[in-house]
Amino acid sequence: MTINCKRQLIDLSSPKVMGILNITPDSFYDGGSYKNEKDILNQVGKMLTEGTTFIDIGAYSSRPNAAHVSETDELKRILPIVNLILKEFPKTLLSIDTFRSAVAKPCIEAGACVINDISAGKLDTNMLPTIAHLKVPYIMMHMRGTPQNMQQHTQYDNLIKEMLFYFSERIAAAKQLGIIDLIVDPGFGFAKTTKQNFEVLSQLELFQILDKPILAGISRKSMIYKTLETSAKDALNGTTVLNTVALQKGASILRVHDVKEAVESIKLIQNLEVRS
Repeated sequence: MTINCKRQLIDLSSPKVMGILNITPDSFYDGGSYKNEKDILNQVGKMLTEGTTFIDIGAYSSRPNAAHVSETDELKRILPIVNLILKEFPKTLLSIDTFRSAVAKPCIEAGACVINDISAGKLDTNMLPTIAHLKVPYIMMHMRGTPQNMQQHTQYDNLIKEMLFYFSERIAAAKQLGIIDLIVDPGFGFAKTTKQNFEVLSQLELFQILDKPILAGISRKSMIYKTLETSAKDALNGTTVLNTVALQKGASILRVHDVKEAVESIKLIQNLEVRS
C-alpha cells in the first residue's frame, strides 16, 4: 500500500508518523506555541530528527466550537510557513490540514504534497476536482456539520455502518474524478461523543474493508483526558496506549503531537509482530 509524494513512493504497509504543527492561536493543545520563525523551524527540525515521515500544518483550528477563520486569513497564515519550512528543510513531506481548495492549491504549488481534509470535500465542492487536478494524496476524514456545530450531530442509528457508507460514497466520488491516493481518517472527536470515539477505536479493523490506508488522529484528545480526568497537557501516556491499540487494529499513519513516542510504539509493535 503506497502513496506518491513528490514522485517518492511512501510504503504505508509499514506504519508512518505524521507530526502536527498547529499555527493557530487557539488549537486545543499547542495553540499559540510557535510564535516566530525560529520556534517553528526548531519544532519541525525536532520532529524530523525524531523520525516523522510527514508534517501536517494547520492554520484553521477545528476543535469543537473553534472560532471561524476566513479563507484569506487561513492562506495568509499558512503559505509563508510552507515556504519557510521548505526553504530550510526542502525534502520535508508537508501535509496541509485544510478543507478549502483555495488554500490547498497554492500550498501544493509551493511544494506541499498531501491534503488533509476534515470534511472529505463536503465543505467545498471544488476540493475533489482540485485534488484530481493536483494529483496529490488526499486524506478524507469523517465528520458531520462543521467544527462550530459538529458536536450537535452525534446521533447515529449504527455508527460504524454509517461511517463506512460515508467513506464508500466519498471514495467513489474521488475515484470518479481520477484521484488515486486516498487515506481515510475516522475523525476521532469529530461529531462523536467520548463513548462513540471508543466504539470506533474498538472496531477500527472494520475500516480495512475500504481497502485504503487508515489514519488515526487520537493524540491528546478529549476522549483520553476526559476519561482519565486529566488534561491535554497530561495525556501523552494515554495517547501512546491508544495509538498502540490503533496500530494493532490496522492504522497506517499516526497523526501526533509527540513524534518520538509514536515512532517507538511502531517499532515495538513491529517487533511484536515479527516474533508472534
